[in-house]
Amino acid sequence: MKRSTKFIIKCKQFWKTLGPGLITGASDDDPSGIATYSQAGAGFGLATLWTALITFPLMAAIQEMCARIGIVTAKGLTGILKDHYPKSVLYLMMIFSFPAIVLNIGADIEGMGAVSNLLIPGVPVFAFEIVFTILILAGVVLYSYHKLAGILKWLCLVLLLYIIIPFLVKEDWLQVLKHTFIPTIQFNRDFFEILVAILGTTISPYLFFWQATMEAEDIASSTKKIVIDKRFMAKMEKDVYGGMFFSNVVMFFIILTSGVVLYNAGIRKIDTVDQAARALAPLAGKVTYFFFAIGVIGTGFLAIPVLAGALSYIVAETFNWRQGLDKKFNQAPGFYLTLAISLLAGLSLDFLNISPIQALIYTAVLYGLTAPVMIAIILHICNNRAIMGDSVNKKGTNLLGVLAFLLMTTSAIALIYFQFR
Repeated sequence: MKRSTKFIIKCKQFWKTLGPGLITGASDDDPSGIATYSQAGAGFGLATLWTALITFPLMAAIQEMCARIGIVTAKGLTGILKDHYPKSVLYLMMIFSFPAIVLNIGADIEGMGAVSNLLIPGVPVFAFEIVFTILILAGVVLYSYHKLAGILKWLCLVLLLYIIIPFLVKEDWLQVLKHTFIPTIQFNRDFFEILVAILGTTISPYLFFWQATMEAEDIASSTKKIVIDKRFMAKMEKDVYGGMFFSNVVMFFIILTSGVVLYNAGIRKIDTVDQAARALAPLAGKVTYFFFAIGVIGTGFLAIPVLAGALSYIVAETFNWRQGLDKKFNQAPGFYLTLAISLLAGLSLDFLNISPIQALIYTAVLYGLTAPVMIAIILHICNNRAIMGDSVNKKGTNLLGVLAFLLMTTSAIALIYFQFR
């Protein structure tokens, strides 16, 4: 057998092992995340490239714990909170999660609409926003879980465009390597604000809920008998680590693109993704601009179902409603109505004159406050043998989890300080 054939077979086998982890990781690079990474590059050049190295192991450790919870307990995080923790904790998480996720959805819809308007100026932004919302809602309601998961998985490939873009412009790769492996820290308000924004965008609580629930649903909806053994757990880890690595690589290249093209051109402030796309056109060529814009639209179609789905699972598990993307609308009306309301509420932000950057700021505040609490709870669950049995955390996982908790706690304090200073 030729080497090329063997390589293709291995790639196909690896692609089949990827599932919830890949979708979760890729959805983290949503339009609002792209806006944040573009802000980092435009404002500080290559100075924040090193954050991709820091966030990867921490993000991967937390998401692996969430995946393990879903597999072992066959429940989402909300179900575990409901069964083993005070109701006040559950309701507090839901109160914070609902507005944060809706604001995130709204920012993503606005970003998709604005970028589409750049590509087709004759169609108004709000028209694109309405069409995208209808398409996403119809897709989630009409398609079965496996069909929807397959579509989301292929949409992940859109993010490859952001890896290609830096190779279309001139780079100083020695400087890239330097800023990747040697952290640069500027002791001023703006720099620490963008660090907090990067962390809040990368390690987001809605991803915790989605990962655990998807692992549980993946098993429940499987037509094959699944044996949860070491081999199965190793496959899950490969999926999660692969997804988180892919997410951080894309984050790295978005910062790199904006850091080289926009920063060097003197464009130091980017508030929205369409501003970033518009600025790239005259500086890096129409191909780069087109790739960037198409990437925003593709990631919106990937991320918004994840955001809305995560919220629907949180609400449905809280109130004991029938739930699941494998159910039809008449089988789980409360679940799908919550999903529809979250999409329509997000869409309404544009008509309420709430700008994407305002939505991002409010979202970052809410994520920043809830992430440390959720990380602490996840660590507690994964070290509780009454819940996890023999699948409790190992020392290395606990160490990364504690580091993530300390980093996010510090970020939350810094976020509050900078917002109210």
